[in-house]
Amino acid sequence: MFKNFNLLLFGILAGLVSCQIENPKITTKELDTHIRFLASDSLKGRFPGTKESEIAAHYIKTNFDKGGLKLIDEKGFQRFEVVTTISAGSENTFLFEGKHGVLNKDFAPFAYTNNSTLDADVVFVGYGFTISNDSIRWNDYANMDVKGKWVLVLMGDPEPEVTTSYFAQFASERDKVVGAKDNGAAGVLFVNGPMVDKADKLIGLNFDKTRSNAGLPVIHVKRDFVNLFLQNTSIEALEKKLNETRTSLSYDIKKVVKASTDVRQQKVETQNVLAFLPGKELKEEIVVLGAHWDHLGLGGPESGSRMPDTVAVHYGADDNASGVAGIIEIAEKLAKEKNRKRSVLLIAFGAEEMGLLGSAYFANNPTIDLKNVKAMVNLDMIGRMKDENSIMISGTGTSSESESLLKSLNSDSTFSINMQPEGFGASDHASFYAKDIPVFFLSSGAHQDYHTPFDKADSINLVGAKAIADYTFDLMLNLINRDENLHFQVAGPKQRAAGGRRFKVTLGIMPNFTSTESNGLGVDGVRAGGPAESAGIKKGDRIVAINGFPVTNIYEYMTRLNKLEAGSTVNVDVIRGDERLVILVNL
Repeated sequence: MFKNFNLLLFGILAGLVSCQIENPKITTKELDTHIRFLASDSLKGRFPGTKESEIAAHYIKTNFDKGGLKLIDEKGFQRFEVVTTISAGSENTFLFEGKHGVLNKDFAPFAYTNNSTLDADVVFVGYGFTISNDSIRWNDYANMDVKGKWVLVLMGDPEPEVTTSYFAQFASERDKVVGAKDNGAAGVLFVNGPMVDKADKLIGLNFDKTRSNAGLPVIHVKRDFVNLFLQNTSIEALEKKLNETRTSLSYDIKKVVKASTDVRQQKVETQNVLAFLPGKELKEEIVVLGAHWDHLGLGGPESGSRMPDTVAVHYGADDNASGVAGIIEIAEKLAKEKNRKRSVLLIAFGAEEMGLLGSAYFANNPTIDLKNVKAMVNLDMIGRMKDENSIMISGTGTSSESESLLKSLNSDSTFSINMQPEGFGASDHASFYAKDIPVFFLSSGAHQDYHTPFDKADSINLVGAKAIADYTFDLMLNLINRDENLHFQVAGPKQRAAGGRRFKVTLGIMPNFTSTESNGLGVDGVRAGGPAESAGIKKGDRIVAINGFPVTNIYEYMTRLNKLEAGSTVNVDVIRGDERLVILVNL
């Protein structure tokens, strides 16, 4: 297999090297060629760690090379590991009173379980709620001793059919695991009531892109199996009574369960592709131009596909073969420019779809001094421009000069530009903004084919993609040759995005979503004027507790945040260097 792969790769690269750049201009023909190659059936959606992804990365590297750029790092590659899938190991067991549960029939571990063994009593704690506010007081742990024990927790909440239910904000399994840990439980057993899932389907091992685990074993157990060790009742009866009374029914089941969890992460190697164009008078100063090259592979559950039940090639022609084609063409044209004051670093990022992992890896393991990076320009989905020639540019508030610069480059009103000031966002520029670098994120916007198998090359607006690439070239040329660098400024969100979970309060930080350790939540940025900045929390701090309750990862942070009230003052424990600080934050 590898011999055939190497032959295929050699053939592709030989063909590319033999092609000389006849026209350094940005053309629709060349954009189309790049997009059709990267979004072809043969590359199967460019999923990180596959042989097809390796071919895509080599294609980009070879085009950088033949375009006159200097390959840097490991012959143009900056390699790093990502977790792509998880699987159940051979050590998953479940035993009580001589009855052995069968994996994936009677029980299944959660993806974020800690791999461990626990032999302990079981306590039923209803929905696992600890709610205390003016309207509802419901504490399933009140007067219950769960320290060192298993807790048996119902999935969901008492109003599963009510989309606007107040209980929904307390219903996630992650929140319930945190609540169990806070009360001293040593393990969590989840079970479905019939109101939540009549079919009682076991949870799958779906990787949620967070590599840190829960810190204790977490197992889903089938309802019929749980009913075998309940005393004079059933999960069906308990759920029904809880939903009717809305009061705690917790009790010690007086049964012992011995169970082991064994979940294994499959790690693969992927890469960023790096190339360099040296400047002259100010060659130490660098402008970064980037786009991510990966996509969703064959899709499927938890892949990010908007059609998760469909396993098929997700071509990613717009997302983001279009952006990669754009930076290849822009780089070729920049290489022919005789006057370049500053240097240019080209980066095709890997694993963006898995949580900006490639750009975060580069930002934390840079091949150059990030202090020399004066701006970052990111292209993501530039291939579906609408008839009104509208484009979105985010990060326009990250320097005091950005808006006027962009307007001057659009003096002929070629585009209808929707400027968004925020520096954070769901693409690779966010990793640079977190390092206090002015950013520009250009896109023609989302569409109905986004993250589906229908994002194909035939649907690309090549004229529009060329127009955006030409505009980006002009932007890059300005950033490279301007007399004075942009002046960075903080541009945090002005309002929360619609949809999703809404929090009553915010600390005003940019969390580090990519940490692989369960040792707190890193602060990648602090919003100007927000509670965190006012209290003295700084970028680079690591939040390890809120109001005395531990914070080991992003999920525990969100659980703590959800329970805070506006107008209150909270104690936030942070690690700063070798020092642990307790900071009072007014919300």
